[in-house]
Amino acid sequence: MDRETADEIKGHFSFVAEGLRSEMRVVAEGVSATQDRLERVDDRLDRFETRMAEELNEIRAMIRISFGQLERLEARFGN
Repeated sequence: MDRETADEIKGHFSFVAEGLRSEMRVVAEGVSATQDRLERVDDRLDRFETRMAEELNEIRAMIRISFGQLERLEARFGN
């Protein structure tokens, strides 16, 4: 193989490699953006879970109070 052919092949592979690098950058950016979105979704789910746990605790407390009041009424007025 002569020098001119080798340089031509080298140039072609350099061109192809640069295209691959560019495509890999796009994929890496997409993965990074997806990870950022997933982290935001995880944060929102964590906040939602916390809020639901707090509301459930409030409901349980209200039920306990209601049953306590019902028991007092039953004790006062009988069954």
